[in-house]
Amino acid sequence: MSSRALLLVNRHARQGEKGISEAIEYLKSLGFDLIEESTEDPKHLAEVIVRYQHQVDLVIIGGGDGTLNAAVDGLVKTQLPLGILPLGTANDLARTLGIPNSLSEACNIIGYKNSHRIDLGWVNDKHFFNVASLGLSVKITQRLTKEVKRRWGVFAYAATALQVILEARPFTAEILINGELVRVKTVQIAVGNGRYYGGGMAVADDATIDDQRLDLYSLEIKNWWEILLLLPAMQRGRHIHWKSVRSLQGQEIEVRTRKPRPINTDGEITTYTPAHFRVIPKAIAVLVPPEITS
Repeated sequence: MSSRALLLVNRHARQGEKGISEAIEYLKSLGFDLIEESTEDPKHLAEVIVRYQHQVDLVIIGGGDGTLNAAVDGLVKTQLPLGILPLGTANDLARTLGIPNSLSEACNIIGYKNSHRIDLGWVNDKHFFNVASLGLSVKITQRLTKEVKRRWGVFAYAATALQVILEARPFTAEILINGELVRVKTVQIAVGNGRYYGGGMAVADDATIDDQRLDLYSLEIKNWWEILLLLPAMQRGRHIHWKSVRSLQGQEIEVRTRKPRPINTDGEITTYTPAHFRVIPKAIAVLVPPEITS
């Protein structure tokens, strides 16, 4: 039995053109009747999804985390299941969900039609899949141009991060969580809904995208070189156990700063402090590998 799917591919993604024609043919061989729409301007993705909501059974998005984030409001509104073709630089959501970068394997996962409901993060009316953060990550986002990502891939994150770390300056913030007000001097505050972000770093060693909680960490270091010592632990989410890292968990969090500071959601700067975060449990359905139960 065929399924009608809306296929949205960001052909400007790092792997947008490479192999996508073969992926389309493969999806058709799996029984999918595809409606292909251009995603030249990601800002219109949500509108396109809403427009086709009564004509399709699911949405398949080919792109990176930024493309997926641009579409999330349409997915929330229509409640159509999401299939993912990882075509971006980092593909952190795909990594969190156990979806491999191989397009044929990703197509097979969509073909299994194993639906699993995941949480979404929310900050100041903006949904996010992976992590929202302020501080170092924003400066990295500002410098991580499309040209740099396209040329260097995931290594672009490490090189850009090193440049930003050398210039790191702490800022003060207030964090309100679980009824407690915490004042911090930090170089970065990250609030995670999923597990991976920033090209494969883990927000916490036990974080999942369906645990119905937000994981916050604050990097409260005094010297820039301390971050270099932390990096290996951040790959595994073990940094939260270091003395220079404050780790908090909750379903609702507020972060305030003296002056408005930009906030990065899934790799895009979308809002500013003061910030109100919350988790939305089981917000949307995603097609995942069969070993992940719904």
